[in-house]
Amino acid sequence: MKIIKTNNVPFQHDKGLKLLFNILGLLLLMGVLTDWQTALAQGEEFAGEKIVHVLDEPRHRTVLQKGQLYMIDMQLNPGDASLPHRHDQAILLNRISNPDGPQLGIIDVVTSYASETYTHKIENNGDNLWRILAFIHDGNGEALSDNDQPTGMGLEPEIENNWFRAYRIELAAGESTFTQLHQNPSVIVQATEGLAHVSREDGITRELTKPGDWAFRDAGASYRITNIGNNPVIINVNEIRLQHSK
Repeated sequence: MKIIKTNNVPFQHDKGLKLLFNILGLLLLMGVLTDWQTALAQGEEFAGEKIVHVLDEPRHRTVLQKGQLYMIDMQLNPGDASLPHRHDQAILLNRISNPDGPQLGIIDVVTSYASETYTHKIENNGDNLWRILAFIHDGNGEALSDNDQPTGMGLEPEIENNWFRAYRIELAAGESTFTQLHQNPSVIVQATEGLAHVSREDGITRELTKPGDWAFRDAGASYRITNIGNNPVIINVNEIRLQHSK
């Protein structure tokens, strides 16, 4: 009598792979359906209106473009509204004012836009200018280095993630920061009323006189900030971390 041995392992392995592929296919289909449903809902919400990318929205004016950084000065007057616009990149916000009044440069961040497109429009139904200085990052979310902290800061960041690092510095009248050097591009924004100087290593000084004034410093450039006014002032330092391209 001849005994025939049957090895079922390969067969079971094939069944396992087939099941895995079926599950992955189902998840992919669910994701496509979700995206389609979201797009359909947004299309219905803004039916008849032109939808543009945030970088093409007229009230979101690009004031600086440097590598992966797009800096936007969003200004919306009372009674005005933006076009419907979509976000698909991480964004850091310095909130200068809203329809109710000053916001003292509150820092906020949304990184989920980099993985999930979001479309909306905004309307100013208040009595004050709505202004936000925003920093859009067009990188892939993978920082070039985990060891790219600046020198001379002397305080912890308010926000830190793979795209951005942001600080809020309060200076008394006459007070200066240490000389600081950033390995990433940085934008210094005046958040409150006051008068401040951003002094570069080459001797050139940029004067900030009101909330929303700003100065750009490239990666590797050192500077210090001095409050030359008579009252305390808050300054935001926004760092755009260098990343791999998408």
